[in-house]
Amino acid sequence: MFDLHRLRLLRELKHRGTLAAVAAALSYAPSSVSQQLSLLEAEVGVPLLEPVGRRVRLTEQAEILVAHTEAVLERLQRAEADIAGSLTDLTGTLRIASFQTAALALVPAALGLLRDRHPHLRVHVTHMEPEKALPALQARDFDLILAEEYPGNPNPRHAELEQEELLDDPLRLALPMPAGTPEGLGPMPTLRALADHPWVMEPEGTTARHWATALCRTAGFEPDVRFETTDLLFHLRLVEHGHAAAFLPDLVWSGQPTTVSLRQLPRGQRARRVLTVVRRGSGTHPAVLACREALRGAATSRASSSPTSSTSSTSPTS
Repeated sequence: MFDLHRLRLLRELKHRGTLAAVAAALSYAPSSVSQQLSLLEAEVGVPLLEPVGRRVRLTEQAEILVAHTEAVLERLQRAEADIAGSLTDLTGTLRIASFQTAALALVPAALGLLRDRHPHLRVHVTHMEPEKALPALQARDFDLILAEEYPGNPNPRHAELEQEELLDDPLRLALPMPAGTPEGLGPMPTLRALADHPWVMEPEGTTARHWATALCRTAGFEPDVRFETTDLLFHLRLVEHGHAAAFLPDLVWSGQPTTVSLRQLPRGQRARRVLTVVRRGSGTHPAVLACREALRGAATSRASSSPTSSTSSTSPTS
């Protein structure tokens, strides 16, 4: 029978890419990881790694082993969930990763609900964008992540992950006050009126940037992106001071009144989906169930108290 610890090291290598990354994640020496994988090769009787420059790549046989290892680990996660479900008190540590606006608008309230209902559960939260959080979830660095999907840009569907929709977060065009965009225009003409105005967007390579750029191109122009950051509060500040136009989700307000002029986006582009994602097999774990319930409670509470401001405006449907 193959050694499970060594199989897990092989799985880690698939997800993290290098022996050094595996060693750093598990607090091992790289030489120790290499030695354990060499022993696994001897157990299996076939090469599991092949050199590619200064890196290594898993062989076909190694990929087969990793697929079976994933199935074994999923079964063990279900066993862990069953044991936790048999206990009367919820304990242990739950590791969460969340992108910025969900962390600000939803996580604090959810933490309060978890503290009241499960005082012995320790919750660890990390601010991390979904592009990095999803691979980290697969690598078992987190137990649950909050992710987002923009219109027409669904996340990759990994067989070893399970996702559940939490809420739809409206997206709006935020106008810089000096832009002088006339009232009463439809969504697409309003967008075109900002073709020559500076924009703030998330960095290249992010889903949000891909969506925003595609929307501007659909309106017939290439956005003049002068400011790039994943910090949507910085996006908001730039709009408030008239330096840039932006696309802002409603979660950015965190229950506070709006401070800029907002316009409706074209049909099919008016909301992003906020999701909770876990590894397959862990969705029935009591801590995960409790966290998802708390996040739903926070989302419901936020929706019932969502602010309305005279600075927000809608435009004719387009």
